[in-house]
Amino acid sequence: MRHTRLNLPRQLPARHTLRWFALLVCGASVASIGMRPAVGAERPPNFIVVFCDNLGYGDIEPFGSTLHRTPHLNRMAREGRVFSHFCVTAGVCTPSRASLITGCYSQRVGMHLNPRDGHVLRPISPYGLHPDEVTIAEVLKQRGYATAIVGKWHLGDQPEFLPTRQGFDWFFGVPYSDDMTQDVGQRLGERLDGNRWPPLPLMENEKVIEAPCDRDGLTKRYTERAMAWIEEHRDEPFFLYFPQAMPGSTSTPFSSPDFKGKSKNGPWGDSIEELDWSMGVMLEQLQKLGIAERTLVLWTSDNGAPISPRAGDLSRGSNLPLHGRGYTTSEGAFRVPAIAWQPGSVPAGTKCDELVSTMDLLPTFAKLASGEAPRDRMIDGLDVAPLLYGEDGAKSPHEAYYYYHQDQLQAVRSGPWKLFLPVEPSNNHPHFRGQQKPEPLLFHLYEDIGCRVNVAPQHPEVVAKLLAIAETARADLGDKSRAGRGQRPAGKIQGEPIRQVLNP
Repeated sequence: MRHTRLNLPRQLPARHTLRWFALLVCGASVASIGMRPAVGAERPPNFIVVFCDNLGYGDIEPFGSTLHRTPHLNRMAREGRVFSHFCVTAGVCTPSRASLITGCYSQRVGMHLNPRDGHVLRPISPYGLHPDEVTIAEVLKQRGYATAIVGKWHLGDQPEFLPTRQGFDWFFGVPYSDDMTQDVGQRLGERLDGNRWPPLPLMENEKVIEAPCDRDGLTKRYTERAMAWIEEHRDEPFFLYFPQAMPGSTSTPFSSPDFKGKSKNGPWGDSIEELDWSMGVMLEQLQKLGIAERTLVLWTSDNGAPISPRAGDLSRGSNLPLHGRGYTTSEGAFRVPAIAWQPGSVPAGTKCDELVSTMDLLPTFAKLASGEAPRDRMIDGLDVAPLLYGEDGAKSPHEAYYYYHQDQLQAVRSGPWKLFLPVEPSNNHPHFRGQQKPEPLLFHLYEDIGCRVNVAPQHPEVVAKLLAIAETARADLGDKSRAGRGQRPAGKIQGEPIRQVLNP
């Protein structure tokens, strides 16, 4: 297993971060000292997943940013484990979130595309995550866990699809993206039923409590409510899914007065520095309550940053040193910053370069809770506890990884190799442009982190292997007009969808 001991300073000044990042990438491997909690212990671990929205690989100091101040994430990295090849399954919200919640590619559970919304669910959609799917919350609830989501759901806003119907005891947040406001809907007009979009609703369980919600206050408000819930459930095993709203989907993210205008990168930086503050509050809360050592915290993002088309402009985030922007199948879209933290169990100051996915959380958490993933259906995620806890010699369990854009398979990965397939792209391809004839593009992701050099001509045997893997993916999960034998349907309500509105 590739892992590196990180010698982080107690406080990491921004001017030193790039130098430190280069050192950690080039550092020598060391023996792990991780102490994985024993499965079947008297008290299973708590789980917290912090899932930021559209935050890029290069947007925080532990991953190379010299622009945004993230001292609490520096602390988390110093006391925990950084993952440099942590991947989501889509470059955009809904399908990425479906994978975390179900442990499956979104193509398997029908959450990658629908005829009404496209690849991202919109307000008052009849579609959502099928109620028959088994979620990570339902798996843990069966093991006696208290479960909650604070933040952005985006897997269906109809009552049948809300978190409270998918295994969560409590929901506090918004049902979809922060840019899906009534004003935006009115500009869309008849498209996507835009004229019927309600004011952006803040919900508690299945009731709208504020509309339109104050987006400037979301990070602070979410943090306060999440911390209160943790304290309330401190004496029982719990799972908190904390999908933060920021930096979000607008060109000018929101933040509270204490952070607005305080960063060196406008609204984008302000929102990230407030997210860092939130993480600091959480770490201190867990320590204060005396439950830090039995709580596994994972901090990450749903996909890469959209980034500005202007060179050197970081006002829409950074995915550097990776190639490409969010919303595509580039590494900058699929690889996201990730840090795991559990004092005494996750080895402090280390880095893992093995492939890990959001799909892996369901089977991993299930096993750590002395349970198991569903056995009556295909689950694509695998147990990565040995990687989380730094077990000596642990390797990624993924022999292959698929990069879909909506219903088109565009790339596959195995080990260090990523192959972009010679396909006519549907749209938004990170490499094929205009009249360029598609050809196999092969990149070595460790030797060429920016995916600049196509080495397909030098490695025909690797290309052949990955083309065969692509055919396996198509047969199972489909490709354009070809249905996959392993696909399951999304949920769809009968009748007219309701508008989630404030009813005094």
